[in-house]
Amino acid sequence: MNFSVIIPARYASSRLPAKLLKDIHGKPLIQHTYENALKSGASAVIIATDDQRIKTVAEGFGATVCMTDENHTSGTARISEVLTQLNIDDDEIVVNVQGDEPMLSASVIDQVANNLSQSQMQMATLCEQVIDKTQYLDPNCVKVVFDKFGKALYFSRAPIPYFREAQDFDLSLCYKHIGIYAYRSAFIKQYLNMDSSRFEQVEKLEQLTVLNEGFGVHVAVACADTGFGVDTQADLDQVRDALAKQQP
Repeated sequence: MNFSVIIPARYASSRLPAKLLKDIHGKPLIQHTYENALKSGASAVIIATDDQRIKTVAEGFGATVCMTDENHTSGTARISEVLTQLNIDDDEIVVNVQGDEPMLSASVIDQVANNLSQSQMQMATLCEQVIDKTQYLDPNCVKVVFDKFGKALYFSRAPIPYFREAQDFDLSLCYKHIGIYAYRSAFIKQYLNMDSSRFEQVEKLEQLTVLNEGFGVHVAVACADTGFGVDTQADLDQVRDALAKQQP
């Protein structure tokens, strides 16, 4: 199975400026993400950025880089421009790995690509168990509910499923969405022509437009720990500490 990994890499970040270039044990954050993706079965790994500073750093550690328009409002739109620039075939499976996920393992990348290839759905993504009630109630933790066939029913910042009776609360039914996606090249272009649904607008979750249009999103529990994404300085410190413990 052939697939490509594209890593959208914006320079701007409101909560942690220039976060993708922050040092983590001698390497910029984006390099950790890129090197993990290289260990997957992907035939190509491409960094899609809007900023010359990221391009210069990424090419310095040997990455393939595509410069994209700075006005893109989503990583999906940035990926679509790369597909056009490189003339990637419509049937090619593309995995969207966020640049600020320096702990995402190669096995997880392979898993989501393989799940899409074996599914009749248009997108594939992953989740992991919610760890406690605090995380379940946190609107920054996006929850997902899916059926027994792995088809997403809904994604929400709200606590779902909701337990009508407090004594019925069961963490085994609660899953946190992991922001990694696989889709075929042609579907990415199709998605960008969809009108943003009201669900997406109010929850600020792109995948809700896909569901609203009647397309299937495959969800599976990640086969390995996905670590921590980096949005804030506290997140960066947490990643530094975790990776320090993994070093020999």
